[in-house]
Order: sequence, then structure tokens, then C-alpha cells
Amino acid sequence: MSILNIKRIYEKPSKADGIRIFIDRLWARGINKKDAHLDYWLKSLAPSGELRKWFNHESEKFLEFTKRYKEELKSQNVEIDKVLGILKNHNVTLIYAAKNEKINHAVVLKEYIENYKKN
Repeated sequence: MSILNIKRIYEKPSKADGIRIFIDRLWARGINKKDAHLDYWLKSLAPSGELRKWFNHESEKFLEFTKRYKEELKSQNVEIDKVLGILKNHNVTLIYAAKNEKINHAVVLKEYIENYKKN
């Protein structure tokens, strides 16, 4: 059974990451693309620019952000299916740049994909 993980782009890549998918719309500051060891960059799985700016990583907005982001993800079935297809044979690590490891879009996306699999 393959595993879905999340990891900051600033953490060192490892073999256990499996397929590494960057899920931010904007490139991470201070990281060389070659050194990131990414297999895919799926910008469409990131929150819209408007939602990202509204959220601004403010913890008090996280519940509402989660609800709005999940609504946006409903239109990304092709990309979600792509991740699920990879998960059939490989571990997948969703790579993000946000500083807060508990309140960010990768946490929401991981949960969304895990629940999507069950439906």
C-alpha cells in the first residue's frame, strides 16, 4: 500500500518520499529547481491566488480557508486522479513551501485526497 505524505520544500529529499509533487502556485524562495528533486509541479492543486491572499496564513481563518479550498478542489478531478494513479504504485509526497506545518493548504489537500479515495 502506497503512502501519501506532505513535506516542506526546505526539507531534504529522501527515497521514502517516492514521487515528489510540488503543489504551490508560486515557486519557493531560495530553492533551486534542480535541488528540489521534484517529479511534478501541479500548480492547479494550489489554492487560487485570491484565496491564498485572503487566507494569508492567519490561523483564525483556517477553518473557512479549508472550506473554500475544498470547494476549489472539486474542479480539479483530473489532477486528483493523476495523484491517485501514481499512488497505486508509488509513495507520493506533496511538497509545499508554507512555514506553518499544521495550518497550510498541503494539510487540506492531503485530507481531501485521502477522503476522495474512499468515495
